[in-house]
Amino acid sequence: MQKQTIAEYTPAWLQKPSPGHSVFTPAPAKPTSNFLSQSNGIDSASKRAAKPGPRRTIARRGTEVFIAVGKEIRWADLVYLKQGWEYKEAKKAASRKGGDDRGFRESSQYEADHAQGYRTIKTQVADDIRQLVISPNGNYLAILTTHTVHIAILPEPALLTAADTSPMKLKSYTLGPTTHVTSQAGVASALWHPLGVNGTCLVTVTVDAIVRVWELSTADRWSFDRPTLAIDLKKLADGTSVDEDFGASVSGNKSFSPDSVEMDVASACFAGRGSGGWSPMTLWVAMREGDVYALCPLLPEKWSPPSALIPSLSVSIVAKLATMEDDPSIPAKVKALGQQQLAWMKEIDDQDPVHIDAPPGEPPAEVFSRPSKPGKIPKLQGPFDLELAPEESERELDSLLSDIYIVGAKIDDEQLMYGEDVDILSDEVDKEGASFGIICLLTSSGRLSICLDLDGVEAQWLPKSKSKSQRLLEETFESPSLLTFELLDTSRESEVNEKDWPVFSHDVTSRYSFYITNTSSINFVSLHPWVFRLDGDLNEATHGAEFRIDLMARADNSMRQRIYTQSPIERSSPLAASTLLLDPDLGHMLLSATPHGPLALTFEMAKEAVVDFRQSRSRSPTYESEPDRPLILCEPRPVYEPSHTLDESSALPAFIEKIGQSKYKRLLKEEVRLSPATLQILAEAHKVLSEETHRIGIAAAELFRRCQRLQVELKSQIKKANDVASRVDAITGNDVEDGPTVSVDESITKRIEAAETRQIELTDRIERLRRKATKGTTRELSDKEKAWFGEVKMVESKIDGRGETDDSGRRKAKEPWARYEEIKHLHEDLLDQIESKTSNDVPSTPNIKVSSGIRKGKMAEIMALLDRESALVEGAKSRLEQLRLS
Repeated sequence: MQKQTIAEYTPAWLQKPSPGHSVFTPAPAKPTSNFLSQSNGIDSASKRAAKPGPRRTIARRGTEVFIAVGKEIRWADLVYLKQGWEYKEAKKAASRKGGDDRGFRESSQYEADHAQGYRTIKTQVADDIRQLVISPNGNYLAILTTHTVHIAILPEPALLTAADTSPMKLKSYTLGPTTHVTSQAGVASALWHPLGVNGTCLVTVTVDAIVRVWELSTADRWSFDRPTLAIDLKKLADGTSVDEDFGASVSGNKSFSPDSVEMDVASACFAGRGSGGWSPMTLWVAMREGDVYALCPLLPEKWSPPSALIPSLSVSIVAKLATMEDDPSIPAKVKALGQQQLAWMKEIDDQDPVHIDAPPGEPPAEVFSRPSKPGKIPKLQGPFDLELAPEESERELDSLLSDIYIVGAKIDDEQLMYGEDVDILSDEVDKEGASFGIICLLTSSGRLSICLDLDGVEAQWLPKSKSKSQRLLEETFESPSLLTFELLDTSRESEVNEKDWPVFSHDVTSRYSFYITNTSSINFVSLHPWVFRLDGDLNEATHGAEFRIDLMARADNSMRQRIYTQSPIERSSPLAASTLLLDPDLGHMLLSATPHGPLALTFEMAKEAVVDFRQSRSRSPTYESEPDRPLILCEPRPVYEPSHTLDESSALPAFIEKIGQSKYKRLLKEEVRLSPATLQILAEAHKVLSEETHRIGIAAAELFRRCQRLQVELKSQIKKANDVASRVDAITGNDVEDGPTVSVDESITKRIEAAETRQIELTDRIERLRRKATKGTTRELSDKEKAWFGEVKMVESKIDGRGETDDSGRRKAKEPWARYEEIKHLHEDLLDQIESKTSNDVPSTPNIKVSSGIRKGKMAEIMALLDRESALVEGAKSRLEQLRLS
């Protein structure tokens, strides 16, 4: 995969004063002053808001986006916003030109008094929204604050184009009204289970390492009050029997535990639904202090797997048991674990799945019940040992994890499809990928650790306390490990801050690439350069595989690209987690936001993606292809927007109003006198004015620097445009001021002819130089050349008679040249005999006359003999030529 090339930064339809910009920004608040406040402390809400944590405030459903702005949610259709802006700009252009705009008046869909393509959603949350997590089927939205979780039922897209534009309230449910509250631990992650029935299973992980599984149903309100499964990971880590109680404590008593610090959860993650093996049902939990745990299998009571998941698991379990039966070197505890997995799979095979209706366009889903044996709560695997881990850094932020990203292994289709005539792999299964899992860990300092799960995490359960057959499982297994493949730093030392919380964002084009969003930067990371090569070397034991793997491990493999860096003046406004879109109307777009506006990056798409988009469109017979984009002379750059400080209202009027309502209101009407009250008021007014003037001064200085930079960039662009214009004039022939005007075709033809002539001259010159260099160089003959010369001499000796002879001077064998010489001698002898015979037949008496008939007969005989001899000579010549060619 190539690097991402940015074609455009935040487009005009997302900038001020378009409606697209207002979707991402809060309504202007009335400035307030903290002067003479009765409470000098900070309330609990501000403390929670100041606590660092992930900011996933953008969720998408197709081209619709949900943006959390404070306590509100903005819902918008980006395609509608773009088309509405283009419509209004075209209407303004038509009115400026004085043209007929009746067509614009008739199309009232984008008018100001009709639907704008966005709505404001009022919520019931008490604090600012920190995360938005949309369900796989797009019908539920999990709204997270620092401590609470709300589940909202999403509206239909048709409401965006309705005439009503007033704020709307959605039907929502409070998840765990007695569980996820401010008096309990905060919520670290909320994940929709990949194997939930129609995407209705939510898994919440709190900071105090408690995992809860919620199976939601709008027909049962109790499903939002109590989880179907609650696991305390601190208890499970010390558990010895499946019969123990690993549920979360109901009381709010928070006693100190040695694990309370090390088990502080930073983030949790599932692999994709299309992954193979046990990946879709494995919950990975990253602790803040650097430990990584896995919980497998974590399933709800009712779960719906892809069509190929259960057959692939069954084949792998049976194959593994078959190889372990007759192998005495395998420990007994490993065999006992295999029997546990076989019993778990047997209970699934004995079930008759229930078929339920899936969303439109999807096949009916098969629903299974969670096996009760060996147990519903799996064993906690970990903490994983990170082999080849980096040395401990002096900076504390290098070891504090902030997020985790999992790429599961693919299904082994060769083993699964062996002997099958029908392909059972559905569209939900990832058919491309590696045979091993990849775990990516991210720290608060921006350090990325790419680890390989070569052994693969498998299902494990704790043994029963009274079961004699499970005593072997009481033996401790070797600590699981992950192989650290590569380390990358995505943040500079000057950018690292203790409040940073970098997060991952999934890429829509590939499962082996992702984005990392930090407080002030966005990075693109691709694993394509090495993941498929490494998978091939690991699976195929070819010659030199170890050497190639060693080179691969020592080289810089992953592709890392900084695609956006926020200016230092705006680093106080953290970036939200990136959201990726891939749409024919929007292109390949990255969407992020700050508290003061959106950030959008449009990437250049590959030609294959453009072709797929064009084929996927349903064109009408009158469809006209879009014109190609104009040539870009200069690289795109972010559009400068003045600092938000210049748009804020002054707090001085509110300060004066508050004085008028306090005990110092009489001082506003009296003359200024030197008194402690006057001094206090002046000191507070100085604080307000100094802070405002400082921020305005910084914004004005930045504006001045931008103006200077604009002049330099404008000169550079003018110079580049002049260069291009001069090149175009040189091609078209308009650069010649004097003389007759030459047509474009004629000038281009002359240039082509001159180039061809020049090419012929260069070719001849190179050939002459080659011949001269060949004559001037002397080098030894190669073995093939020597052998060829030997063959030539041998043929020459066979033809002209110069060759090897015996001791008596005769040829060792009768060669063709000798036979040719004998034929020549015979030919000469025969000619002499014919002449002598002819002379003898003539009578000595000249008076005797021979009749013409006899003379003609004799001449015919002579000519026949001559023809015979000539034929013999020609045959000998042809045979000699054949021998020479052979």
